Amino acid sequence: MPTPVVMPQMGESIAEGTIVRWIKKVGESVERDEPLFEISTDKVDAEIPSPAAGVLTDIKVKEGETVAVNSVVAEIGQADEVRESSVAAGEPGPAAGATQQPDGQSTAAPTPADKTVAAITSEQPSDNGRQRSSPLVRRIAKEHNVDIAQIAGSGIGGRVTKHDILGYIERGGERLPQTARTPAGGEPEKAQPARAARPVQVRPTGADRIEKLSVMRKKIAEHMVLSQRTSAHVHSVFHVNFSTIEKLREQKRAEYEQAGVKLTYMAFIARVVVEALHRHPILNASIDGENVVYKKDINLGIAVALDDGLIVPVIRNADEKNVLGLSRAIADVAERARAKRLNPDEVHGGTFTITNPGPFGAQFGMPIINQPQVAILGVGTIEKRPVVIDDAIAIRTMAYLTLGYDHRLVDGAVADEFMADVKQHLECFDANNC
Repeated sequence: MPTPVVMPQMGESIAEGTIVRWIKKVGESVERDEPLFEISTDKVDAEIPSPAAGVLTDIKVKEGETVAVNSVVAEIGQADEVRESSVAAGEPGPAAGATQQPDGQSTAAPTPADKTVAAITSEQPSDNGRQRSSPLVRRIAKEHNVDIAQIAGSGIGGRVTKHDILGYIERGGERLPQTARTPAGGEPEKAQPARAARPVQVRPTGADRIEKLSVMRKKIAEHMVLSQRTSAHVHSVFHVNFSTIEKLREQKRAEYEQAGVKLTYMAFIARVVVEALHRHPILNASIDGENVVYKKDINLGIAVALDDGLIVPVIRNADEKNVLGLSRAIADVAERARAKRLNPDEVHGGTFTITNPGPFGAQFGMPIINQPQVAILGVGTIEKRPVVIDDAIAIRTMAYLTLGYDHRLVDGAVADEFMADVKQHLECFDANNC
């Protein structure tokens, strides 16, 4: 009997996933746990392993299609069970099990995938007749005073997705009425719905090359636009002396290499940041409506650049690791992120993020906050520069660190106190050098 292959649950808040690429084709043999197909969700891109050994006998979902979690997307069986009508073959005509209607039209019989989608759809709460949506979509709707019932959902079962609601807001969709203000001695003023600027339409010429946005690129775009709309972004930039860290790296380089780890500046920065978050817990918090949630754990997100985008794997309980442990953890998640081997739990639940464009030569940047966090640290290039020390010009290893923070919760003084703390402990990492 064939073994069904289902769309996995890639995180507790994920309801659907997009199949980006089939690594195996119908009729090809596959080993258990061998990569079978690649998916993309709001949280992660990942290669999904085969649940069993055998032959890929049927592919039910094409590349580029989005289906609900737990939907059957393929089957693993024996060579003699290969279905010629598989979606991957792209053959025209009605699928197996189709029924003929009186008007001459054929209707496909429900497949296991259809039944699964229907079951999942029927289990979704209807919010008393309103459109189905995720908690994230409902939060966006609340923040922008949007009635979800007015939005046509493009997700499974008419589900309103982030793309739907952001597009609706971008097009200037009607907001819910605000509380009317009553001028002194006058009639209440009618609340006017806010109107978002319409996106500029680009008219390509014949010489232009046009490509569709990748699934990851679209998710990044949605997340960045959402963050800009949600948080009041402010940035502080500090110039930090890394000469002490540089000396420590030279002293301990051989020791760390023997342990199989390359000692980088990032490990020192991460260690200092997690210690500073203990002393400044508001930078490790988040906003939930009218409440501030102070996170007990420090789960450090490390932004990793990929060929076609960016991903932020999370090092959980980073404050429990020393420099060696952080070095190993950072190298591990970065390597597996580039190889698309991250687990779903490793890309959500972060409480603070560090992004490092410095290796590309950037002096500093103004990073966008990774929602629902309230701060992000950007690391500029670390290099020798002339600086003034004791009224004399000296050469020191320097870098700019930028803190992007949400001014709804974090005041400038609080942010600068945090950065001054980080600067001091980086410059005096070894107390004997201060």
